[in-house]
Amino acid sequence: QVQLVESGGGLVQAGGSLRLSCAASGRSFSSYAVGWFRRAPGKDREFVASINWAGGSTYVSDSGKGRFTVSRDNAKNMVYLQMNSLKPEDTAVYLCAAKRFGPTGQVPSDYDYWGQGTQVTVSS
Repeated sequence: QVQLVESGGGLVQAGGSLRLSCAASGRSFSSYAVGWFRRAPGKDREFVASINWAGGSTYVSDSGKGRFTVSRDNAKNMVYLQMNSLKPEDTAVYLCAAKRFGPTGQVPSDYDYWGQGTQVTVSS
């Protein structure tokens, strides 16, 4: 069992940056792959980025490529999403999710555990 808590969201102007954090509790978190998703009002969850258990393999969606970076610190049970050059269309609730086995995934059903999310609002 893993519990996930996101933080670091807020209000930022277009072009600004935010660093989201996902804190995990529970044993063996270092064996979990983690994904970041976002949910804009009236829309389904959208894949943003993922990172494998060791941090050696990362993937960022086309919408975030060149602007977003995902990383993790297994010693601290933390996963991060660095977001630069933010745009108003990045406004959403950002959620982290974890899966115990297998490779990272890009759809919500690939993941077993979810946090509550942190709100990111980008003003124009």
